[in-house]
Amino acid sequence: MIELEDAPTTETVAGHAACVKTAAGHDRVRLILVDPDAMSRHALSDALRADGRFTVIAQAESSNEGVELALHYKPALVVIANAVPGMDAVRAIERITAGAAEVRVVLVSATHELEIEMCAVRAGASGFLDKDSGLAAIARSLTLVAAGDSVISREMTRLLLDRLRRTPEDGSGMRPVKSPLTDREWEILDMICSGMGTREMADDLFLSTETVNSHVKRILRKLGVHSRSAAVEVAGQMRSGILV
Repeated sequence: MIELEDAPTTETVAGHAACVKTAAGHDRVRLILVDPDAMSRHALSDALRADGRFTVIAQAESSNEGVELALHYKPALVVIANAVPGMDAVRAIERITAGAAEVRVVLVSATHELEIEMCAVRAGASGFLDKDSGLAAIARSLTLVAAGDSVISREMTRLLLDRLRRTPEDGSGMRPVKSPLTDREWEILDMICSGMGTREMADDLFLSTETVNSHVKRILRKLGVHSRSAAVEVAGQMRSGILV
């Protein structure tokens, strides 16, 4: 179910403006809420309206609807609950950020799981919020995200710092947040970068050589190269962007 609320003006939709003007001439951040829990969704919508810095232009209860709305209206923010039906929330984040890079997405979850948070960030999310942190705290965090900041947990910050400290100077093992490769493909690309051959990779991953070769072919195709050495070079270029 899609609920259109503070409907944008024709000019706003045509220009996909991230903000709208209040009567006093101040910018308000346009956002879309995606959550299957109607009570929770409406409570947050009311709190954001009362805050005065946001305009909730639409609400959706499924990830499919949320993606459709986000790609059509291109708001400044999309707030999506982890428990949305349809495609999972992480996949929805990938679809939104791939189709509308200017839209910032925040995942809200009732459970604090580092793995979900890491997957969301890797998919392109700009933040991860605890649903129980309170409506006022969520509003403050969304203001920061809309201004260009990212909001992640202390545990995630410590994890990222720890991984960065343990990363070799050449960046091997690091994976860009936005990448055409899956986690498995990055795992195999890391092995290629370390000089492992097909049989070694197959033995290490408990896969057949045919399966490994299939993964390698997909990696080369996604990276737009024709050899493993070229894939290693592209991986280095992608990682250099992280280390700069």
